[in-house]
Amino acid sequence: MDSQIAKKNKSLTTAEEMRNQTKLVMQPYANWEQYLTPAPLSIAILGELVFISSKTDFSINKNPPKGGYKFIRYPESFRACLMQVCNSGWWAFNEAHKNMDQIKLHTMAVPDYMKTAVKILFQGNNELIEAHLPDQLENIRVIADDCLELATSTEKRFEDVINIIQELLEACVNAEHFYGEELSAIKKKLEEAKLRKQTSEEAAKRSEKAVKTIEGEMTKAHENYNKAMDSLPSGWEMIGMDLVSGITEGFTSLINGVTSMGSEKLTQKSPKRTQSKGQESDANCFDEINIYSKSAEILRYSEKIQEFVKENTINWKDLYDQKHKIAKTKFQADQFNRIRESLNKSPDCKAKEEALNLCSKGIEICEELAKYSPEKKCDEAKTTELIEMIRKLNESARSFDSKSKAVTKSPALTPKPPMMEKEESKSGKVSEKASENARFRIEQSRAQLDKTREIYEKSVENMEKNQKELTEILITMRNCDVKQIDFNTTIEMLVKGMDVMGRVKEQWEKMVRFFQMVSNIVKVSLTKTLKDFLSTSEKTQKLSYNAKLFSKDLLYNQAFQASNIASLVNMISTTYTEVSSKHLMDRISSLGKLMAMDKEKPEFLSEVEQLRNSCDGAQQAILALVLKNKKEFEEKSSARLEKIDKELLAILPAAAPEEMKSIKSSVKSGFADDEEEAYA
Repeated sequence: MDSQIAKKNKSLTTAEEMRNQTKLVMQPYANWEQYLTPAPLSIAILGELVFISSKTDFSINKNPPKGGYKFIRYPESFRACLMQVCNSGWWAFNEAHKNMDQIKLHTMAVPDYMKTAVKILFQGNNELIEAHLPDQLENIRVIADDCLELATSTEKRFEDVINIIQELLEACVNAEHFYGEELSAIKKKLEEAKLRKQTSEEAAKRSEKAVKTIEGEMTKAHENYNKAMDSLPSGWEMIGMDLVSGITEGFTSLINGVTSMGSEKLTQKSPKRTQSKGQESDANCFDEINIYSKSAEILRYSEKIQEFVKENTINWKDLYDQKHKIAKTKFQADQFNRIRESLNKSPDCKAKEEALNLCSKGIEICEELAKYSPEKKCDEAKTTELIEMIRKLNESARSFDSKSKAVTKSPALTPKPPMMEKEESKSGKVSEKASENARFRIEQSRAQLDKTREIYEKSVENMEKNQKELTEILITMRNCDVKQIDFNTTIEMLVKGMDVMGRVKEQWEKMVRFFQMVSNIVKVSLTKTLKDFLSTSEKTQKLSYNAKLFSKDLLYNQAFQASNIASLVNMISTTYTEVSSKHLMDRISSLGKLMAMDKEKPEFLSEVEQLRNSCDGAQQAILALVLKNKKEFEEKSSARLEKIDKELLAILPAAAPEEMKSIKSSVKSGFADDEEEAYA
């Protein structure tokens, strides 16, 4: 039965399955709709500005700034300034299409390099790995750096548009064209734009800190493996393998978490739930992700302790190591202590408090168990108390791991790294609690995909609401009689243009974060992990799965995560270029034509009307595509759950009602609404 579970788990967690799972879990956070829906509105607003610029002209240069204007070229002509906004907008969208097309082509090549890297890693010849693996990783790094440059240059284009609009509005304020409430409203909008820029810069700094810390965590992974193996008594192979799977899963969660952090809203603050009562949290999003990445290890050690509980008694015979005259749980206690020490260096927050509490409880239980041995049994009351403590520890560890999955967007069903899977299949040993663990992972998968569906639903609803608001403003402005289009109408249009352009720029900032992540993961692989692999001795007596194989698995994990992110970006870029070709580029060309036309000729009004209609059509087409994509997402997530139920749940023996109640309770508390909303 246990080998069947392992086999089914392997088939459900192949590289292809995990790539698709990542796309499903990340869909609400990296959805391409947010890249596309503001685009037709932005173009429509630029078209309206070209139309408005054909009216009365005036100077906005009454009170210029001391150092002169940084972005406006023609302050003597308001009409010329509007044309400058439109021209820079045209260049931004033109470059966005061209660069996204190149990003699509670049990311298409990553899977092939990944396949070659895996083939090389599976070779037993270390010299061959040393000679050829760096080239494959370097190819992925070059792609990431090229895409990073493309995304950064596009982001800069949209930033230029925003800067021109912002300076134009400031010039209008300084030229005293506003009074009373109007002046206050414009100043408020300018402050919002500056705050958005500041938040964006802070997000960039957080991202920089995150990718630097990955290298440190990689070093720790090697150190933790070596220390644990040194302290592992001979004959304790299964405990050692659980330790290793906890370390590798934790590192994968860290990368997933940092990737998801880069794809979330840049305006988001540190979540409310990180704050204890009466105390502000010192942790930011990344600090929390780092803490939550320890959940896999904590859960592994809790599960290993629970394996010594048989029904309503403790299996003292298996728990006590007669040869070394110690309780086997001493190893778990040492690992809980190691995690606790590493957590003490993290800033204070609720996640840290919860993780420390789990480690302390684990150490306390291990110390209590160590007092007894087969010869010195504890009484029935104490046994009952210990069993209850172990049960509660396991439930809390499962709840914490579920929170970790919610925060880091890591899949519930995780594959074993290739070298570890190979060694485990040779030994034929699997966890004694395989059925129970499989049920927990199935329940986690169900909760995670249900929660993802819920957040995606809200995401699409918010997008439709924002779209409706902006469309209504556009309709109101279009309904103005040409003679009624005054200065205030134009300013209102500029403010909305600044807002919408800000949203488009935000999406490109996400792309920059994605590629920063891929580039840095590969750089760590090339500099740190590969170096460790080459310098590590294969002579590890404790396990057949030695430090050399562990390094191989870490290399695989990093290359796979980089490939996973590239696959996610390829999905976004493919859709963007397709939609841009069908619905945006003709409108951009029309805008260019409009800017070059003589405003006095009757053809000008005809071209304005044509641009308006085509932008409305593009907007409707994109919204239809959004709903189609949402339906496909729901079908795929349902199909994934059905496949898990059909292949894995179907082979499991019936579970006791109390066991299922405990599992469901732990998972539900981990995916609770207040936890997820802070990140939505």
